[in-house]
Amino acid sequence: DDVEAEKALADFEAEWGQKYPSIAPSWRRAWQEVIPFFAFPPAVRKIIYTTNAIESLNRVIRKTTKTRGSFPTDDAATKLIYLAIRSFEKTGRAVREWVAARNQFAILYPERFNI
Repeated sequence: DDVEAEKALADFEAEWGQKYPSIAPSWRRAWQEVIPFFAFPPAVRKIIYTTNAIESLNRVIRKTTKTRGSFPTDDAATKLIYLAIRSFEKTGRAVREWVAARNQFAILYPERFNI
């Protein structure tokens, strides 16, 4: 709950505030955005805060568009990005713990997520 989370943040700040002075104030400024994250089950939180999969996909898109220079139309760029993503889906690494997170998403959002 919120009270327990605030206490944990205060405990963190007491122990680590000198070494990492910007973390606790940053979390407090964005408290309304931080708290909902902790309502998710651990498997879902891990997927959310693990950005390696996102960074890897972004790298593929940047590499694909950078090597082409300019595009004759926006549609041409969109098609190339689409093809890069499809290729990545076939060859890219699977996101660890995705199955557990997917199942949790299906439970939390049955109307938005189909397995």
